[in-house]
Amino acid sequence: MTDGDEELAKDLGLLSALTIGVGTMIGAGIFVLPGQAAAAAGPAVALSFVIGGVISLFTALSASELGTAMPKAGGSYYYVNHALGPIFGSIAGWGNWMGLAFASAFYTLGFGEYLATFLPLPAVAIGPVSLTSFQIGALLAGVTFIGVNYVGAKETGGIQIIIVTLLVTILTLFSALGVMQADLSTLRPFFPTETGGATAVLPATGLVFVSFLGFAKITTVAEELKNPGRNLPLAVVGSVAIVTVMYAIIMVVLMGVINWRQLGPEFTTAPVLDVADVAFGAVGVAGIGVGLLTFAGLLATASSANASILASSRINFAMGRDKLITAKLNAIHPNFATPYRSIAVTGALILVFIVVGDVKRLAKAGSVLHLIVYGLLNLALLVMREADIESYQPEFRVPLYPVVPILGAVTSFGLIAFMEPIEIGLAFLFVGGGLVWYLAYASGKAEKKGILSQYILSRSEELPDVAVSAASSVQPDGGDYRVMVPLANPEREKDLITLASAIAKQRGGTVDAVHVVRVPDQTALAGAAEFADEIDSTSKELLTAAREDAGTFGVDVETHTIISHRRFEEIFDAAADHEADLVVMGWREDSHGVPGRIEGAIDELTEDLPCDFLVLRDRGFEPSKILVPTAGGPDSELSAEIARLLASEFDSEISLLHVADSQEEGEAFLSKWAADHGLEDATLRVETGDVEAAIEAVASESSMLIIGATEKGLLSRLVRGTLVLDVVDDVECSVVLAERARKRGLINRLVGK
Repeated sequence: MTDGDEELAKDLGLLSALTIGVGTMIGAGIFVLPGQAAAAAGPAVALSFVIGGVISLFTALSASELGTAMPKAGGSYYYVNHALGPIFGSIAGWGNWMGLAFASAFYTLGFGEYLATFLPLPAVAIGPVSLTSFQIGALLAGVTFIGVNYVGAKETGGIQIIIVTLLVTILTLFSALGVMQADLSTLRPFFPTETGGATAVLPATGLVFVSFLGFAKITTVAEELKNPGRNLPLAVVGSVAIVTVMYAIIMVVLMGVINWRQLGPEFTTAPVLDVADVAFGAVGVAGIGVGLLTFAGLLATASSANASILASSRINFAMGRDKLITAKLNAIHPNFATPYRSIAVTGALILVFIVVGDVKRLAKAGSVLHLIVYGLLNLALLVMREADIESYQPEFRVPLYPVVPILGAVTSFGLIAFMEPIEIGLAFLFVGGGLVWYLAYASGKAEKKGILSQYILSRSEELPDVAVSAASSVQPDGGDYRVMVPLANPEREKDLITLASAIAKQRGGTVDAVHVVRVPDQTALAGAAEFADEIDSTSKELLTAAREDAGTFGVDVETHTIISHRRFEEIFDAAADHEADLVVMGWREDSHGVPGRIEGAIDELTEDLPCDFLVLRDRGFEPSKILVPTAGGPDSELSAEIARLLASEFDSEISLLHVADSQEEGEAFLSKWAADHGLEDATLRVETGDVEAAIEAVASESSMLIIGATEKGLLSRLVRGTLVLDVVDDVECSVVLAERARKRGLINRLVGK
């Protein structure tokens, strides 16, 4: 059973999203890695940064298209899981999670190095483990960053904007002064023989690629982004372009002011500060310059580490939602309202990696994991395009398709080959762990079926048997059957939850209790979310009662509060978003602002229901004697299914009713229909004459009436009146209107087919 949660509000603008990417990427390549990078490739490392930016740009374009089509928390993990299926989703999720943990430790170690330049800390030996002063500083910083995320911090988006603005300003000033002191002759030869010449460029790219991990973090908050169709591609592609240009310029400046051979880690721990001393010293403010760059280094590494910890919790949220990890990790702290367990687990891993302390190794291991995810992300785009599914409607489309995603996949996977074997092995250890985790834990729980498997299975006659067999083997077993219950009236909550829980129990499923809190159009959803309890004080009480009532049936329960400008329409959106199999909702004469017209409202709201629907007209939940009228059709099939499930749970007596012109024909039809629907033990009633009168007469002997909601089409109901709703008004027992989800074109809807 899971505690209630609120859905993510869309409260991030373009600038906030852009600074998530730039703020994460701007730290590593400038403040932590330039010494290691210069030693790896000499002046050609500037080209390594450009190549890293180009590789990132391919994936950034693919991520932008996928993000505008599926703006979901989890970003690249979600796209891989949705397109390629839960096996690859598990690999991507664990790879992204561990990659972010590696990167966070790397950034935090960089923070410790800059902290040690003005606040010397003692080295410490704990048993066989010796910790340097900058590791001690990194541990202190790591605990602080984890603590900030654990307790939560308001207005973090605004702080991030300020941090990035300060960083860009300081670095622009640094670059301008550095250019005036640069001697470009130090850049010759561009491919020095002592580093391996031109062959050193790609291995150096592998080293510095950790500098480009920030753009993907933007997609992890896509579900909270305003106008994602416009803002997501601008933020993702824009952040890559900005940072690539800055890296290339600053690396040239660094090696132009001080010979690249003097920037290596054996000469200095902070090359940027040495260059700042020269550049700002030329105008007589060396101390101020070094102080500014030290401050900038602390800001950049802190911002990168904090953003990585935040992004990791988003991935955990998405994996928990897809049941690839336990939902317990997504538990929200009762006081801080943060995913505290996820943050604590990630934080513990980061602290362990800090103790390991090998900056270069951490950087490259994190890069390998992210390159695997980026390669899979590009493949996910190819699958979504080629599958040509109707629901895939991105607002931004990758130019030069399929060249861009193919290049993105090839370059991402290809760059891994230029890493050291130990770094590749470490990364693949976590990839293998993700695969083992899926097979041992998640394969029986995951509900999502990848588009790739569905695409292959739908073309089983055209494709090789080996592909079809593989697709079949990776399909999850279907997972839990989900029954969503929109709740609004505390007086009706118990009966609705009872009906839903009985069905979920018989199907081995989950009850998803949803309360929609409606706010005026003038009120921003992001602001309303902070005052949800004040706007609607019944939400917590309503969902708590739902958990308790469903718990008596022993079924799993999820509860959600959704802040929306719409109430009735939001039910249908939520059913699709939550991947419900069945919705059980209440109805009274003034429901949803459509007096007495719930059925018409459903028909006119959506052409294709997202799932099966039951609408309960509640006059007391008493399923001991159930009446199911039928004339055939899919809605009557759903009525029979629900009656059968309730009978199994409550030992109900079922009566079937068919109104026919001929008694003999009616009996033949009803006997066959009962046998076809597993209701051979039901009492069969065949009546002739007026249909409505017959239903009302037999319903007087019943405690519940379950009837197909749309056995007549929209046009017929408008011309001749609505049979179903007349019956609902006239009978005294509770009524369940049942409508089966099915694809229908406009003509079929009008004539009732």
